[in-house]
Amino acid sequence: MSTTLSPADSSGAPRTAPRTPEELLAALDPDQREVAQHLSGPLCVLAGAGTGKTRAITYRIAHGAMVGAFQPTRVLAVTFTARAASEMRSRLRDLGVAGVQARTFHAAALRQLSYFWPRVVGGALPRIAEHKAPLVAEASGRLGLGADRLALRDLAAEIEWAKVSLVTAEDYPRAAARAGRVGAAGHDLTTVARLLSVYEDVKTDRGVIDFEDVLLLTVGVLAEREEIARTVREQYRHFVVDEYQDVSPLQQRLLDLWLGDRHELCVVGDVSQTIYSFTGASPRYLTGFASTHPGAVVVRLVRDYRSTPQVVRLANDVLARAGRDRSSAAVRLEAQRPSGPPVAYLTFDDDDAEAAGVARRIGELVAEGVPVREIAILYRTNAQGEAFEQALASAGIAYLVRGGERFFSRREVRDAMAMLAGAARSAGSAGPADDDAGPSDGFGDDGGGDGSSGGGGAAGGPAGSMPHQVRDVLSSAGWSASPPEGRGAVRERWESLDALVRLADDLHRQRGADLAGFVAELQERAAEQHAPAVEGVTLASLHAAKGLEWDAVFLAGVCEGLLPISFAEDEEEIAEERRLLYVGVTRAREHLTLSYARSRSAGGRGTRKPSRFLDGIWPVEEGRGGASERQRRKARAAAVQDALADADAEVFERLREWRGGLAKETGKPAYTILHDTTLVGIATMLPRTLRQLALVRGIGAAKIEAYGPAVLALVAGEDPPQPSE
Repeated sequence: MSTTLSPADSSGAPRTAPRTPEELLAALDPDQREVAQHLSGPLCVLAGAGTGKTRAITYRIAHGAMVGAFQPTRVLAVTFTARAASEMRSRLRDLGVAGVQARTFHAAALRQLSYFWPRVVGGALPRIAEHKAPLVAEASGRLGLGADRLALRDLAAEIEWAKVSLVTAEDYPRAAARAGRVGAAGHDLTTVARLLSVYEDVKTDRGVIDFEDVLLLTVGVLAEREEIARTVREQYRHFVVDEYQDVSPLQQRLLDLWLGDRHELCVVGDVSQTIYSFTGASPRYLTGFASTHPGAVVVRLVRDYRSTPQVVRLANDVLARAGRDRSSAAVRLEAQRPSGPPVAYLTFDDDDAEAAGVARRIGELVAEGVPVREIAILYRTNAQGEAFEQALASAGIAYLVRGGERFFSRREVRDAMAMLAGAARSAGSAGPADDDAGPSDGFGDDGGGDGSSGGGGAAGGPAGSMPHQVRDVLSSAGWSASPPEGRGAVRERWESLDALVRLADDLHRQRGADLAGFVAELQERAAEQHAPAVEGVTLASLHAAKGLEWDAVFLAGVCEGLLPISFAEDEEEIAEERRLLYVGVTRAREHLTLSYARSRSAGGRGTRKPSRFLDGIWPVEEGRGGASERQRRKARAAAVQDALADADAEVFERLREWRGGLAKETGKPAYTILHDTTLVGIATMLPRTLRQLALVRGIGAAKIEAYGPAVLALVAGEDPPQPSE
């Protein structure tokens, strides 16, 4: 159902590799071409959703290699997921470029750390713990805290935040308060700091390191051993970083050490897709790139080749309503596809009715010819998925839950790969172990995961071609040309095998891969969990959907309390929830449906309202919407008056007068400085320190930094200092 457009097609690469630089550049639009032609010095690409950013940076690398500006093995391209790294290597191979090291930050760091560890420390690198929970549980037990499964998850997340933010146990209380964090799992900042310290002791006692330690230890080695840093910098001369808006302080520190005093760096990002700040990610490195790298060229990619004008218009409108909070680095998309169906807005009585209605609409789309693998239901929390699973199962529609059992961990997939490898050996092909893995990066012998995925051509006519061989092998494993009836384990097994069959067809058509090349591709994908598309509707959270796209997308539960989520309180958190909606909208190519239920359960009070992010966009329901905004304003005002009964009225009036003057001086709406409910909270709690102020609802790190001293002075009855902003 997707429409192929030039210059940015669905695969991101031509069917045959370009033979000249002119031919390569001719396949790009003007903005993408500007990216591809900039081969020296710092480059910042502000790329909106669907604008062909991966195409632009892979063509840039290919162009640099073609004209001799880049030596492929001296290029390190860093992505945030193994799937994205694998896709980048695949596109570069299609462009005739081999040897580029395309890796995640962790994969690149682990490769270097494993190589240099024997020289720096001696012996083998400690084992990397697969999961934090057992380590956190032991640390919690040593402190006598106790913790259930959910508490352990929250504590592990807080540990990860501290480590990627380069915050030690000693610094944690101060740094966390400054960032507006209030601890985790019901524990205060001091207790979490103690847990951080004991957690490190537990790892030492067990002789393991965790995921973040891979980066921290690599940073330590490069920072303390100049000769090792020189070796790495000699190996890597040119750097590309994708999804740069999601870089953490720890990742940025590692990148700085890789670069040294050089500026041969291309970064690509979209501030409007910053949705991982809770993990320590920050867009400030992207927005401040030109300041950090003087003379940097900034290119904006605005032509959206993914979505119809109707989808693009909604995406732009969602961001436009952010008002003054919208970053100057944000991109306004320009639709390039033909017009499509209008965006649909559906309201249901309860959650079960919403799930059934969405399943019914999906059935209609499938009947119209939309493949089920090109349909997704996206939601804010994983708990919302269960109702949709039941509704799809009742409707007889295949589905898969993204984030469930990994594709390559399924028994039928593991068995199929073993059978295919055996068939490749029996056919006398050069097996994957003998395949030329291409040039190494000097820190090992796997060629950066950039081994050839075939290229031996078809083994004869259709009857002897690689896809035919794959079908023959998988037929004995339970695959058939037609799917089995109904749902259940048999159908799920068939869908896994059918995904392998379709992948074989794609690779043979795109690259002429033989059976040995197909097996090599599967092994590479398995190592990086780059699963092929399975025939079924995708169910996923909005966070898990980042970087993906479908012909038809259903955004479910788009209401207050879910989007924004109820615990998003301050301005920064609300702004990130808005960006999360933007990410969801821009996943759709053609069909987009937004829905919500007025009540959680059947017969419940219908108190839910559409998300505030859609005010002025969501169609007004007859007899419902005319007074809804007035009613909300009236209810908010009444709530403020009720809360004032427990507050210090004099402090509240001082705060409100100060806020009014600041709003007039800065030209900001007063509520964007501090909301009335936040002023009430301050006047009720009467905080004396910044740490106490951070506990007030609606106060985040940015508010504390900008207004904290002034607020504390006003609470104390003193004249406020000038704000820092």
